[in-house]
Amino acid sequence: MKKHITHIITGLSADGAEMMLYKLLSVTYSGPFSFSVISLTCMEPIGRKIQALGIPVTALGMCRGFPDPRALVKLATSLRRKQPQLVQTWMYHADLIGGVAARIAGAIPVVWNIRHSDLHKKRNKRSTILISSICAKLSGRLPVRIICCAETSKKIHVRLGYDSGKIVVIPNGFEVEKFRPDLSLRYAIRQELNLPPETRLIGMIARFHPQKDYRNFVNAAIALRSYQPEVHYLLCGEKIKWENSALAHWIREADMQGSFHLLGQRVDINRIMASLDIATLSSAGEGFPNVIGEAMACGVPCVATNVGDSAYIVGDTGIIVPPRDPHALAQAWEKLLSLSLEERIQLGNKARKRIMDNFDLQSVAKKYEDLWMSVIRS
Repeated sequence: MKKHITHIITGLSADGAEMMLYKLLSVTYSGPFSFSVISLTCMEPIGRKIQALGIPVTALGMCRGFPDPRALVKLATSLRRKQPQLVQTWMYHADLIGGVAARIAGAIPVVWNIRHSDLHKKRNKRSTILISSICAKLSGRLPVRIICCAETSKKIHVRLGYDSGKIVVIPNGFEVEKFRPDLSLRYAIRQELNLPPETRLIGMIARFHPQKDYRNFVNAAIALRSYQPEVHYLLCGEKIKWENSALAHWIREADMQGSFHLLGQRVDINRIMASLDIATLSSAGEGFPNVIGEAMACGVPCVATNVGDSAYIVGDTGIIVPPRDPHALAQAWEKLLSLSLEERIQLGNKARKRIMDNFDLQSVAKKYEDLWMSVIRS
């Protein structure tokens, strides 16, 4: 008989943790476990994708911010009814409320999942920082294990007071069959953008958030323009549209609107990634950035800021630069653009091999399954 696991997550928007949950379920739901998913807030697009796998999803409708006691009661009631063998929580709010609810529902074992590695006060909500601190104090009592998605995240949370003896690092995994090199997409996406096929394209896929530091990206493009004026820039993600007044102002102020392509949210990220000459992450803080691994799986060399586990993911297949340094970012772009297309392809092939050897989704899923089974058996 299959062991039942309930996943509790703060929300189900198309962000990194939510996508990792979906990917994980997509390769484990036919194995020794059965699953259900509870979102503290709403269903959103990833919830519907999980439902399409045949996995039941419940949305509690909790308002974002500090945990609502009414949601705690609803969650504990749901867990008491389901009686799963294990609860896997995702992100601070779910770690806290899911851990307490599991205790109320009958001391169900809980595994926390931490996705942050940046708790800077200027880049995070006060409620997030407060709840992470509360979780640190409760980490010795509520969870049986704590999964961090990055070594950097582990170090930060140990310093914050999390129980170091319970922490295990399991990186994100990547779908190397979905994200793969395809030179035909290089021309297809340029045709969609009405660009000549030889146009060099630097791209970043990320939501508009202070942590992603889009101002750093735009300033780097301004710096690169003086000696590479023909380069174009593709940006996509939540709120990455010309209607975004702040982003549009930075670009128009530099008179570079003809070089930027703001595509908003896309469902064909694998196509976008494969079309790029260089993929970039300009963030001021990260945990384990999925977009870097996805670009590398597509055979695209990366330039990333030295935040979270970016340097570990990229290895020697791209360039790592300091955060909040647009000139260093521009210089790294220029260095990779100076390579011939064939040389960039060779470097991209090396990047793909690194992902396949270290971050393949199937091997990452096996680490989760082994941990879950060990907790249930003990």
